[in-house]
Amino acid sequence: MPSKPILISGGGISSLLLAQSLRGSGIPFKIFERDSSFVFRAQGYRLRLSSEGLDAIESVLDSATWEKFWDKCSKTGGAGFEKLNAITAEPYEEENKNKPAEKLLSRDGRVVGIARGDMRTVFADGCEEYIEWNRKVTGYELTDDGVRAIFADGTKSEEGSLLVGGEGIYSHVARQVSDGKIKTFDTGAVGIHGQAPSPAFKELGEGVFSIKDKKTGIWAITNVRPGDKDDPNAMMGWTMGGPPGSIPVPNNDYTIIGKRAADIAQEATKDWHPRFKPLFERMDVPEAAFWKITCSSPSGVPQWQNQSRVTVIGDAVHSMTPAGGIGANTAVRDSALLGKLLKEAGGWAPGVTEAYEKEMRVYGSEAVNISYTLGTDGFGINIDEATSKLV
Repeated sequence: MPSKPILISGGGISSLLLAQSLRGSGIPFKIFERDSSFVFRAQGYRLRLSSEGLDAIESVLDSATWEKFWDKCSKTGGAGFEKLNAITAEPYEEENKNKPAEKLLSRDGRVVGIARGDMRTVFADGCEEYIEWNRKVTGYELTDDGVRAIFADGTKSEEGSLLVGGEGIYSHVARQVSDGKIKTFDTGAVGIHGQAPSPAFKELGEGVFSIKDKKTGIWAITNVRPGDKDDPNAMMGWTMGGPPGSIPVPNNDYTIIGKRAADIAQEATKDWHPRFKPLFERMDVPEAAFWKITCSSPSGVPQWQNQSRVTVIGDAVHSMTPAGGIGANTAVRDSALLGKLLKEAGGWAPGVTEAYEKEMRVYGSEAVNISYTLGTDGFGINIDEATSKLV
């Protein structure tokens, strides 16, 4: 009898990389994605990849897909952020030297990054036919020897051998399997993603830059890539954020995109130095998008009663602030680890999810703590696990 498929909830980067691992191992799978296509949620920012993240990705992808992925990555020189005052354009030193240092270099003495959309496209290669669109998973039910996903419309999936919740911070699978122990907090801090043509970045030069307005606390991070900085048709991105209350969110609507988001970004940076203002004045307005900064429990990934037929990966189990660029790298480590354990077992087997969760809980907890510690300084956030608002 053919084996039951691994069911994957969500079509983000951790889910798709896990699918690549299963595809390479010959293990059947199905992906359930709430959106109607990848285009629906195309906005995003460039992800900085650590050596651990790159190693995890390379361990999963076949050589041809890895080369395609590596070609999409930018490789920027420089040992770390050049931290600049948004008003004066002068360099500034970190106020608190006790904060963990951000590790930027990952391979060949370079900072490696990739657009989230490009990563998703590469990871989806060869997996498209196994994706079911407009399928929002709201829970699951266990059967005698398997599991079924339950969808928002009340229907159920075919029976699978394992359900993997990879649908991000609002994961219903995570809440159910952990009996509510997995918690994601709304830090109150917000941000905006945007991009502009490369000439807008010419005054910065090549490198990774952190720009901060100390009066308002608003900051921006950008990576000026050597391959694109001299191409007038290339687009490069920036990510803006600020502590709670610093960036207005009309009607508390975090889904704002386009002109309304662009107008707010331009208003927030109207007094910034002429070296930086072109990033915002010349932005591609339709691509501007708001985002909410969230974080899992700073105390780490919680313990819950293991369920051998259900587990969770990525932001569903350990959401992080953008500080340190750790979140995506930890998510792909989840995919590589779970995929490796499933390959070794020839598919689902008793003990696989327990072994995965035991190892993930260690590096995941460490990553969340570093991200939160950096975020308290950089973003002015503070989480009280007893009283802070949950997402």
